[in-house]
Amino acid sequence: MRPLAIIGPTGTGKSQLALDVVERLSGEGVGAEIVNADAMQLYRGMDIGTAKLPIDERRGIPHHQLDVLTITETASVARYQQAAAADIEAIAARGAVPVVVGGSMLYVQSLLDDWSFPATDPEVRARWEERLAEVGVGNLHAELARRDPAAAAAILPTDGRRTVRALEVVELTGQPFAASAPRVGTPRWGTAIVGLDCDTTILDERLAKRTDAMFDQGLVDEVQGLLREGLRDGVTASRALGYAQVLAALDAGGHADRLREARELTYMGTRRYVRRQRSWFRRDHRVQWLGVGDAGLVDDTLLAWRHVL
Repeated sequence: MRPLAIIGPTGTGKSQLALDVVERLSGEGVGAEIVNADAMQLYRGMDIGTAKLPIDERRGIPHHQLDVLTITETASVARYQQAAAADIEAIAARGAVPVVVGGSMLYVQSLLDDWSFPATDPEVRARWEERLAEVGVGNLHAELARRDPAAAAAILPTDGRRTVRALEVVELTGQPFAASAPRVGTPRWGTAIVGLDCDTTILDERLAKRTDAMFDQGLVDEVQGLLREGLRDGVTASRALGYAQVLAALDAGGHADRLREARELTYMGTRRYVRRQRSWFRRDHRVQWLGVGDAGLVDDTLLAWRHVL
């Protein structure tokens, strides 16, 4: 059963489209299951800030790679690739269609292009981690930008772990970090890749509403609850968009003005992230792009799945 991947920027409605597609397939007598490709939705308890679909909104459709990590664990592209690939092959073996949904760029590409990850060297890694502790993530990211601008553009300036990894690979290989990425060819398993996007002005409005909804629905309370479970110890989870901003606001006293600032910074950070997603995904010539709100969106998605070019 050929997989279908629904990718694209944050806030475009990928999850809802996936649910509609799976329901349509079910109506045609074809089983389908969803495999998450959003790095932060791997974490248990990180629900509001990641726009994770509540169980009662999943329409009874099996979802994989959700809530598989505690917030103190470090998310890994390599671990995700192995686990998600096993899910896809198990779903197909059951005679169902695997539907991969998400916008985490490295996670999607590692899965669909069977990325072989570069070796690591503990001494080199330790040296860059020490450098991170000395100068901070912003300065280290700037150093990566000088050495490898393309890698810096694909990695969040607040993501110290991936910044360290990129610098490690550049040092070990003598090549840009992207040189270790897979060559874009035929997608693994013959996957059909559909991209969902819309006009920037419209998407900015959707992101503003999404951010407001997260804060109104209790993101601050969610962060406070996660702090009691060890959020500060989570190398990846504590730096997620929304969570990092709320955490900083709480550390500054948690006053209303600080929380308003956290809301605005979350919106601005999400907009920047969307620009990076677009730049990354638009380079992939295999993606068949569809527009948010297009008439016949489910039909067009299934057409792309049935007739891979």
